[in-house]
Order: sequence, then C-alpha cells, then structure tokens
Amino acid sequence: MTAGRTIARWARVYADGYDLSGYIRSLGAMKQTFDAPSAAALSDQVLNVLPGHGSLSIGTLTGFFDNTATSGLHVVASGIGVKRTVMIPIGIQAAPAQGDPVFMGQFLQTGYEALPEEGGYVVASIPFEDAEATAAHLAYTKPWGWLLHAKGAETGANTAVGIDDNGAATARGGYLCYQVFAGDGDATISVQDAATNSDGSFAALSGATSGAIDCSTPSAGVIALGTTATVRRYLRWQLALDDATTVTFALAFVRA
Repeated sequence: MTAGRTIARWARVYADGYDLSGYIRSLGAMKQTFDAPSAAALSDQVLNVLPGHGSLSIGTLTGFFDNTATSGLHVVASGIGVKRTVMIPIGIQAAPAQGDPVFMGQFLQTGYEALPEEGGYVVASIPFEDAEATAAHLAYTKPWGWLLHAKGAETGANTAVGIDDNGAATARGGYLCYQVFAGDGDATISVQDAATNSDGSFAALSGATSGAIDCSTPSAGVIALGTTATVRRYLRWQLALDDATTVTFALAFVRA
C-alpha cells in the first residue's frame, strides 16, 4: 500500500463478480450521510450515532455502452430493481493493492439509460438507491474498508502476513465483501485475524467466510459479523480449495 494522493484512473468498479472498470468512465458520489434527529439541539452530541439514520450511496455510474455477450456493460447492468454487491477499490498512485481503501456495500439499481453523446459515443447511465433500503449490512453505516486481496488468481492457501488497518483490536464487528470473477470449481473465501503479524498467528475470524461457492460463475456477497464481535489487530485473506484449482477474486473488510 502506498500513502498519498491519487487520481481517478486508479479506481476500479466490481459488481456481482464482474469487473466493469473497462467500461465505467465516471463514478458517482461515494457518500456516507446521516440525518440530524429533529428533536436535537445544535449542540447535542447525538448526530451520527442514532441507529437507522445512516445512509450510504454510490450515486450514478456512467460507462460506455457495450453488448458483448455475458460480460459487456449492457448485458451485466441493464437490469432495473436489482440489488448489486459493489466494490470500488481506489488504488493509491497505482492499481489497487492490498491495504488500499475500498468503498463497498449492497445497492439497489433503480434505472438504466443509454444516451448518444457528441463524438458518437453511446453512454449508459446507471443510478443506484441509497444502501439502507436493501443492504444485508444494515447494522453498519460505515462503507469504507480495506482491500485484503486485490483482483487476481490464487491456487492455494495464504501463508503471507496481513495488514494493520486500525493499529489495535476492536470489538464492534464489521463485514467482508467478496467478488469472484472466475474459477474452475468450488472454494471458500474467508478473512483471518491475528494479534501478531506472522503466518502461524492467524486464525479464522468467526463468521467471516463466504462458505463454499461455485467459482466457475461470477458472484459476489457481503457477510456481516455481529456488532460486538472481536476483530484482532491484523487481517489477511484466506482461500480453501474444494475441487477448484484456481480462483480469481477480490476481498475487502470493513472494521466497525
């Protein structure tokens, strides 16, 4: 992970197991907002902590119209009223890498519109509703997490060290988000945590697993922990192969 400023070209967009980065030309506002309670005074310390007031959104994505079978933007994203699992990793001065920030969650797609533009391009506009309407992670109003595995293929278990995303353990739970792009069989993707950043110290983070999934079909999901779950200081990805020999995926985790 590199620290510092970055530019939009290093962002990526993954949705439901498809990498849309080659089509998307502009991102919506990745926002996290809260409504002020109507009964609160200006100096009351209650804003941003009342349950149910958080709202997450990725706004509207725009991209180049493409009807390539099975993977083009039109084929993947022309549905309306579909709840999509979306990850937007933002690389810092380079393509996204382990430890880079990720905006992620489940968002309801509310429209799809193709518009011709000057210059001859046809551009698709894809608006999304705020996450609170359909999200599986409603217990959390934090959309920003950290990339544990950048998009890429793996053929076995992880024995490398992880990342220190917080500087200390926490006891407020969190959630993982995975995107499986390709594979040749079943496998399980999970998050491990540790108090010491060494291979032998890592163990499964209880509940932070995709379960066995068929990786030969693009898929994605969000798995939420309990809101009092302990998450130790260091985090890393893990892969358990069943009958698969290779899996191409991305994985991120939000620590609450």
